[in-house]
Amino acid sequence: MNKTILIIDDKASVHDLLKDYLAGHGFRVVSAKDGREGLYVARHEKPDLILLDIMMPEMDGYTFMKTYRKEKQTPIILITARLDETDKVIGLELGADDYVTKPFGMAELVARIRAVLRRVEQSPIEPDTLRVGAVMLDKSTHVVTVGGQHIDLTRSEFDLLTILMSAPGRVFDRADLLERLKGNDFEGVERTIDVHVRNLRAKLEPDPREPIYVLTVFGVGYRFNPDADAL
Repeated sequence: MNKTILIIDDKASVHDLLKDYLAGHGFRVVSAKDGREGLYVARHEKPDLILLDIMMPEMDGYTFMKTYRKEKQTPIILITARLDETDKVIGLELGADDYVTKPFGMAELVARIRAVLRRVEQSPIEPDTLRVGAVMLDKSTHVVTVGGQHIDLTRSEFDLLTILMSAPGRVFDRADLLERLKGNDFEGVERTIDVHVRNLRAKLEPDPREPIYVLTVFGVGYRFNPDADAL
């Protein structure tokens, strides 16, 4: 099956040029005129790679990435007219996999697309479902169960649990957790993490006063107990 490329750019001339060229190289192409429409198209078309302009009306490329990266890790190549290195660094830090600067050669763009797709195909696929002992977390549906019983979590609690369950036994310090959760209305204070851990434990643990799943590593941070069922 042909790989699907989503083009998000506010210029019709760019759409026409890229659509014809990429289709001629075996890609299926869908498009959107700004970041807001791009979110809708991405959620419905599930592209294999996104070509993303930065400067657009309604929703720019940076805002698109901040929003979309909370949902999917689809590879993104930035298409930018900006020459400032800071702009490129910001894009890469927000989750872009590569970038090309306008004007660019079409052959170079296709080569970069294929290179990024190869890297993705060679990387291990992150599962949508995490299961550690009696706790099951489904990232695609935002469902969490403990021993088969559903529990309701806020977005911040769900994201926090996802991070901890992604690497059972690993200790995450508060600063690391705060950094990973930026964008989810967290205050810039490390102790904010303690509040969310306390709220998570109240819903997750059989006895929040003696947690068996989310453990405290004193003076450092927190870890998810990979041996909770053995207790």
